[in-house]
Amino acid sequence: MILRSLLFVPADSEKKLAKALSSPADALILDLEDSVAPENKVKARARACEYLKGEHAQSIWVRINPVAGADYRQELADVAAAAPAGLVVPKAEGPDILRVLDRDLTNVEIASGLPQGGIKLIPVATETPLAVMGLMDYRNPPPRLEALTWGAEDLSAALGAVTNRDADGEFAFTYKMVRSLALIAAKAAGVAAVETLHADFRDAKGLERTARAAQRDGFSGMLAIHPDQVEIINAAFTPTAEDVAQAHRVVAAFSAGAGVASLDGKMLDKPHLVQAQNILARADGIAARK
Repeated sequence: MILRSLLFVPADSEKKLAKALSSPADALILDLEDSVAPENKVKARARACEYLKGEHAQSIWVRINPVAGADYRQELADVAAAAPAGLVVPKAEGPDILRVLDRDLTNVEIASGLPQGGIKLIPVATETPLAVMGLMDYRNPPPRLEALTWGAEDLSAALGAVTNRDADGEFAFTYKMVRSLALIAAKAAGVAAVETLHADFRDAKGLERTARAAQRDGFSGMLAIHPDQVEIINAAFTPTAEDVAQAHRVVAAFSAGAGVASLDGKMLDKPHLVQAQNILARADGIAARK
């Protein structure tokens, strides 16, 4: 599944839901959590379920409310029966929460006549101190895990921090460390890592810089909170024609089956081949989606 851009859409906003239909985002996340006021939760859930019945160019995900919440059972029953591509799981304090979700989702899938295991999961895996401490446990990945993302806003509140930024406006050390741990946890689990959102949706240059840095570091995609962010994110996580051409050259250099190869006067070994193969696989996946 190609997930370069994942656009949050408040599920209680009919206007924003309609506008999202034309978004070039790879995925839409219908939000039932932070962007929806408590008095609108039931309406948001109903609109999300209705939205899932329509035709979409994107894969449709739903960010549910925390698993321990009072509305969890009803919310899960309604949303899962509408067969989203997956659920984004907030406040996920380790993979055991996803194992609970897997069990409950299986029951809903059976009751609804849906394929078992079809609804995937993306946890926001760093929103509490306990969640950060549990990142190591993703080395034994739970069922349905499609990707892993992280967040700094709830974590900074939980830590009692005044801000999660330094004097230059960049993430402070604690959050850079958490970002790296989330990336490593995703790779240990064998799934994609999704970069957190860039909160200032008017800051196109900052978004591009952040997205391209994430791509270089090993993230496969990024969260978006505004439609204008999507094309910038897509461009950052799409291999360029030059990237693809060079990857083909690297693969060709290993065509004789040797463990090392030479190209343009430089020695190449297996990590270079794997990187080239990853670029080509990603380019093929994006082309197939189009």
